[in-house]
Amino acid sequence: MKKNISKASKSLLFAAAVALIISLFVPIWRIFLDAPQYPEGLSLQIWANKIAGDVDIINGLNHYIGMRTLHTADFIEFAVLPYIIVAYAVLFIITALVGKKRGLFITFGAFVLFGIIAMIDFWKWEYDYGHNLDHNAAIQVPGMAYQPPLIGFKQLLNFGALSLPDIGGWLFVFAGILLLIAILIETKVLARFGKNKKLALLLPLTIFTLASCSNTDPVPIALNKDACASCKMTISDGHFGTEIITKKGRDYKFDDMDCMKHYLAENEQGNVAAWFVHDYTKENVLIDATKAWYVQHESLKSPMGGNIAAFATKADAEKLAEEKQVKVEDWEMVSKSNHSGDDGHDH
Repeated sequence: MKKNISKASKSLLFAAAVALIISLFVPIWRIFLDAPQYPEGLSLQIWANKIAGDVDIINGLNHYIGMRTLHTADFIEFAVLPYIIVAYAVLFIITALVGKKRGLFITFGAFVLFGIIAMIDFWKWEYDYGHNLDHNAAIQVPGMAYQPPLIGFKQLLNFGALSLPDIGGWLFVFAGILLLIAILIETKVLARFGKNKKLALLLPLTIFTLASCSNTDPVPIALNKDACASCKMTISDGHFGTEIITKKGRDYKFDDMDCMKHYLAENEQGNVAAWFVHDYTKENVLIDATKAWYVQHESLKSPMGGNIAAFATKADAEKLAEEKQVKVEDWEMVSKSNHSGDDGHDH
C-alpha cells in the first residue's frame, strides 16, 4: 500500500498554509448590529490579535444594559491565536514536505479539533458577556440575556445582531476544505475523476463558493405574529405579504407591497439579495418576486392599500386581469411603480 501522498495533495496543503497566513491580516469574524437609531449599523470585527470596529460605541451601549466593556487586553486568545495559526500553517507545510499519508490524516484531525475548540470558546465568550450582567445597570429587563448568536441572526431588544465569518473566517473554512479534498484524494474517494486532476483541484473552490454564499431562501412569515418592518403592524393576510433577504442574510417582512416600497425608499436597495411575495392563489406561500406576475386593482383591498396581487403563473394572473379589465404586469413594472394606496394610512 502506497504511504506517500500525491503531488496534488501536497499542492493543496501548501495552498491551505497560504490561506491561514493571509487570515492573520484580515478580520476573522464580524458581528453586525442594526437598530433604528443607527441606520448604518454598528460593526464589531474580530481579528486574530484584536477587536476592532465600532468598539467604543458598542461599549457605551453595553454600559447601560450592564454588559462588561470589550477590550483586546482582556482576552488571552488574542495573545496566542496568531501563534496557533502560524503553527498550523507550518504544520501543513511540513506535512507536505514529509509527504506521508499518516501525517496528512493526523494534520486534518488536529485542524478539525482546533476549529471545534475555537467555536466552543467563542460561544463561551459570548455567553459570559451576554449573561453576566451588572445588577446596577440603568436598563434592566427581568430574564433578559444579551448573548449574540454564534452564527446567524438574533433580535436583542431593539437591536438585530448578525454574526458571520469575515474574510479570515472563510479562509479558515477554505483551508479545511482543501485538507478534506486531500483526504478524499488519498483515500481514493475521488478516483472517479481519473486522470483529470484539474477537476479535482477545482472542487474545493466550488465547495467554498457554495459554502460562503448567503442564504437567499424565503423565511416563512408567521401570520398574526410577525410584524411588518415598515408600518410595524402585525402581518395577518397571507395573500399580500412580501419579504426581502439582504446580502448579509437578514430577512425583512412586510404586510403589503407598498410597505416594502416605502421601506426600500429609505434604505439601500443594493443590499437586497432576494425578493419574495405571497402567491395570491394560495395562503401564506412565498414565491420569487422577480419571476411573478402581477395584477393591480383597487378592489383587491390589500392591508396597506398597495392592492397588488402576485401570481406564480402568467395564466393565473391573466384570469384576474381579464376580470378586472386591467393589464398583467411583471416585476420590473411593479417595482418601479409609484402607486400608493388611498386608505388613509400614513407610512
